[in-house]
Amino acid sequence: MSKPILVIKFGSSSITHSNGDVNEQTLEKIAAQVSSLQAEYSIVLVSSGAVAAGKASLKQYKGTLSERKAAAAVGNPLLIAKYNHYFQKYGISIAQSLCERHHFSKRESFLQLKETYQELWRNDIIPIANENDVVSNVELKFSDNDELATLIATGFGAEKLLISTSVGGLLDEQGQIIRHVPEINASILDVVNTDTSSTGLGGMISKLTFTRLATRMGIKVVIFGLDQANGIIDALHENIGTVFEPQTATLSARQKWLASGSVITGRIVLDKGAVKAIQNRKSLLSVGVLEYIGDFEKGEVVEMLDPQQNPVAVARARYSKAELVNSSESKEVANADDIVIW
Repeated sequence: MSKPILVIKFGSSSITHSNGDVNEQTLEKIAAQVSSLQAEYSIVLVSSGAVAAGKASLKQYKGTLSERKAAAAVGNPLLIAKYNHYFQKYGISIAQSLCERHHFSKRESFLQLKETYQELWRNDIIPIANENDVVSNVELKFSDNDELATLIATGFGAEKLLISTSVGGLLDEQGQIIRHVPEINASILDVVNTDTSSTGLGGMISKLTFTRLATRMGIKVVIFGLDQANGIIDALHENIGTVFEPQTATLSARQKWLASGSVITGRIVLDKGAVKAIQNRKSLLSVGVLEYIGDFEKGEVVEMLDPQQNPVAVARARYSKAELVNSSESKEVANADDIVIW
């Protein structure tokens, strides 16, 4: 695609009132600002709010898993209809994209998703992504839409990821917005309020977790608020919110997908020599493995840990755990080309 990719994520608390009703004034502002950016960017909107919008239709809603799924089934068409209404004022068509974790964990499915988005962009259509809560497997769900937005941004090679929040950015201990973060480290994580919003699943700790992943993949992230008249435009120009600088990343598109989109099915504990070897871009041999944790098959993605069990890399396994454990000879557990160092 000739235009850079921009991913913008809106949380439930940003686009719905506390009672779950869609905040139409906010949607109108979103449509006005996003429409002005379409000539410059290929845009993906990641929008929560379906469960919040639909729960009022359920009797005695208590938030159980089945109730959330039912609320999403009711709320998704309500929410997308509102988006369509306001974008049509600017002559822009939108498309609903209900995603599941396997769309990212399987490379072939992800490439099909990417091709679909590219076709939408060629026709000046903006996809609005949300998790397919109605059918998502509870064990393979996205943790929240912060994760979904990050997987789209990293997998598609976005230039920027904008994440809206009701508090307007990362707050320091005095409640003031921290305007610039060169790198997310322990001192930054120490100031995080662990509260979640009343309507959404994720809090600031979730946003920082996935912001750190996005910045490691070379994407600039801005966490901002929609309160201002031109909040999206101001965030894009880094005039408001908290700006998180991207780290240097030389990974291929496939390696970015491997590091961010794939589902980890097992873990491998390495000795010090093996850790040093993979950090020097060598393949992992079974002689350097201290322990295999969990079951995994050939071709699945595993996480590599140092002797203290700190994550150091992810990789695609060349053999199943059973083949490696039962082998009397040294095997190449993962090829250097299939290892991504953290």
